[in-house]
Amino acid sequence: MNVRVAAAKVLEEVIRQGRSLNAVMPAWHDQVATTDRALLQELCYGVSRWYWRLDAIAKQFLRKPFKAKDSDVHCLILVGLYQMLYLRVPDHAAVSESVAATKALNKPWARALVNAVLRNFQRQQESILPGLEQDPVTNYAHPRWLVQQIRTAYPDDWRAVLEANNQYPPMCLRVNCRHINRADYLGLLDAAGYQATQLPFSDEGLLLSAAVDVESLPGFADGYFSVQDAAAQLAAGLLDAQPGERILDACAAPGGKTAHVLERQPQLAEMVALDHDSERLVRVEQNLARLQLSASVVCADATQADSWWDGVMFDRIMLDAPCSATGVIRRHPDIKLLRRESDIGQLVALQRQILHSLWSSLKPGGMLLYVTCSVLPQENVRQLEQFCADTNNAEHIPIRAGWGSEQDFGRQILPGQMGMDGFYYACLRKQEIAG
Repeated sequence: MNVRVAAAKVLEEVIRQGRSLNAVMPAWHDQVATTDRALLQELCYGVSRWYWRLDAIAKQFLRKPFKAKDSDVHCLILVGLYQMLYLRVPDHAAVSESVAATKALNKPWARALVNAVLRNFQRQQESILPGLEQDPVTNYAHPRWLVQQIRTAYPDDWRAVLEANNQYPPMCLRVNCRHINRADYLGLLDAAGYQATQLPFSDEGLLLSAAVDVESLPGFADGYFSVQDAAAQLAAGLLDAQPGERILDACAAPGGKTAHVLERQPQLAEMVALDHDSERLVRVEQNLARLQLSASVVCADATQADSWWDGVMFDRIMLDAPCSATGVIRRHPDIKLLRRESDIGQLVALQRQILHSLWSSLKPGGMLLYVTCSVLPQENVRQLEQFCADTNNAEHIPIRAGWGSEQDFGRQILPGQMGMDGFYYACLRKQEIAG
């Protein structure tokens, strides 16, 4: 299949149907030539990343919106514009290939339209681009509601956050210390021709100099490492599981943090990995199997403790709460297309439900680690502030660390800070109430 047609079809499903790139890409990935697969990913992720700018450009040359049945043509135009602005594809090639793709879409009527839009932009881009810089929506390619929320939350850093969201993410590894130590694995990488450096805040973390096919790295099939961002690697150390303890990882899929806890502490009494999504739990089991680890994998709703909890208290709980994922946009740029402002209040309510539900299963004296990959205060510091106000036996434990910034409750990492994704962490201790 023509790679630009495939990209247009993928983007149509994301933009018009609200499906994620992770859900859509695999089926189309298999329909293009092996040599075109990297380009397909670049086009789909790139257009998603810069959609708000590309769409504004396209609208300047379109007299009226496309009908729903022709939204693939709209996406094809965006693909063409992305190539002209961000890829080292000569303009004439980007135009001609995009125009030719209208035939493969079975829409020959669109040939002249696609050609006109792209040619007009080619001629006028020097006058058009400066105007896009005047509006943060088109300058930073984020929806207006998200620009406003980030600007309000971080008046001194909002531009840096938006810019970081548009960068290509680094590829970080977490070495499985039950198989090999970090220094020895670094040697394996070097011998295989890969360059990497040690991450400063993770005993097991490595930063690759360039992203590569994960399966090409030495020891992948044998469970020597996992791919995990530096910020996510902080979780297991903060949880600090001890021998003989019973641990719960709530909302655990796809299992990266579950595995890290098990790698660091092999003498647990039990690790329970809980998630409501049975399909994503398959990923948890696959990851654990590759890493030669084991856990009790439970499919259930974390808000309904009565439906899954056996009454045996947990010593520590890690709640990787469902969130807006506004801290990992650089890895998942389709978040800017899929997330809605109305989602935030619903997520905050769900997080609160889960917190209160899990709290009853935590031992007195036990610790709960609250985690999100969000930068929005209402999901993070404000959420913990409200929970502690509502819960008389919840004690906030400040996190003293050299990463992120201290909040009234917990610590916040912004996207790009120290090379990390945007994450939030907070620790709570369940106090023993006398009498």
